[in-house]
Amino acid sequence: MQIIKADISHLGPLAALFDAYRGHYEQAPDLQGAKAYLADRFSNKDSEIYVAEDGGALIGFTQLYPVFSSIGMKKAWILNDLFVDPAHRRKGAARGLIAASRKLGEATAARYVMLQTHITNTSAQALYESEGFKRDDEFYYYYLSI
Repeated sequence: MQIIKADISHLGPLAALFDAYRGHYEQAPDLQGAKAYLADRFSNKDSEIYVAEDGGALIGFTQLYPVFSSIGMKKAWILNDLFVDPAHRRKGAARGLIAASRKLGEATAARYVMLQTHITNTSAQALYESEGFKRDDEFYYYYLSI
């Protein structure tokens, strides 16, 4: 297995994984929408995407968006998406994708890499905590749906 930075040549299989990821969050299938969304990310260069490849097949991905920390006066990253095909879980792909995210943060002198997960997703929480992520007990996060 290898972890590589994705590019437009990965669009087809990456879109299929992205669509499955969205399905995990109870979104209706939309493979064409997934392709268009990811094509925009590549053409606009407004996210970083890494893929886990095993035997020539993409089995997982992570997507990070840049943000900025006014307090720290540095760039930061939101690890927004992390997904591994259920048939390929527990083989180290998620850890490899997290490691690539950490390296991106280090390479860009970022203040932090942040992520969020469902309160009930205890297996993901255990993975993130084992990789050094700390749960925030200091701040509440609020969302305004538009």
